[in-house]
Amino acid sequence: MLSISTAQLDAWIVAYAYPAARILGFIASAPLWNTPGIPRRTRLILGLAITLALAPALPPMPSVAPGSLAGLGILATQMLVGIAMGFAARIVFAAVELAGEFIGFQMGLSFATFYDPMNSSQTPVVTEFMTLISFLLFLSLNGHLMYVATLAQSFQAIPVGPLPPGAGSWLNLAELGGKIFASGLLLALPVIVALMITNLGLAVLTRAAPQLNIFALGFPLTLLGGFAALAIAMNYLATPLQTLYEFALSSMLGFAVPRQ
Repeated sequence: MLSISTAQLDAWIVAYAYPAARILGFIASAPLWNTPGIPRRTRLILGLAITLALAPALPPMPSVAPGSLAGLGILATQMLVGIAMGFAARIVFAAVELAGEFIGFQMGLSFATFYDPMNSSQTPVVTEFMTLISFLLFLSLNGHLMYVATLAQSFQAIPVGPLPPGAGSWLNLAELGGKIFASGLLLALPVIVALMITNLGLAVLTRAAPQLNIFALGFPLTLLGGFAALAIAMNYLATPLQTLYEFALSSMLGFAVPRQ
C-alpha cells in the first residue's frame, strides 16, 4: 500500500510554493508583464508555467512546512524579493520615460498627451514613442527570455531561506532611483543640447532683428530641430539601452543578498 508521510508532502509543496512566490511577485511588478493590457489570469498562468519549468532545476528548498509561521514568513520574504527584483528591472524603462519627458518639455510638446489604455493615464507623445521603441528593442534582444534566465539564476545568487534580506539590500534598491535620473538625462542629452543650440541661435536672431516675431518663428523651429535631433539620436540609441538592460538584469541579482 502506498503511503505518503507529512514530511514528504511538505517537501513536494515547498519545492514549488517558495519559487512560485518569488516568480509571481516578479511578474506582478516587472515591466512588459505588469501592464493592465495583460489579464491577471494570463499572468498567473505564466507564473505557474515558469515555476513548473524551473522548479526541478533549482537548489533544494528549506525543509520548513509551508503552513507554519516560519513557512509563511519565507513565502512573504520571497514575494517581497520578487517584487523588488521587478522594480529593479523597471529602472531602464523608467529612465526612458524620464528622457521622453525631458525631450518633450524642451521641444514644447509637454502639452501633447493622449490617453494610454495600457497605463490608464495621460502620457506625453514623445514619452510614449520612446517607451515603445525601448520595448521593441528589448523584445528583439530576447529580453523576456533573459527575465526567465535571471529568475533561475536568482535562486543561486539569492537562496531561499528563513533569513530576511539585509538592510543594505534595500539601500541598494533605493540607490537605483538615482540611476533613473542619471540614465534619463544621459539618453536625452543629445536632443537637449541640440535644442539649446537652437534656442541660442533664436536669441541671437532676435537681438539682430527685433522686428521678427519670435513667438511665431521660435516654436516651429524648435519643433523641427527637436524632431531632427531625435531622428539622428535614434541611430545611436541601441548601445546605451543595451547597457541599461544589462545593468538592470545584474541589479536584479545583487540587491537582495541575505544576511549571514
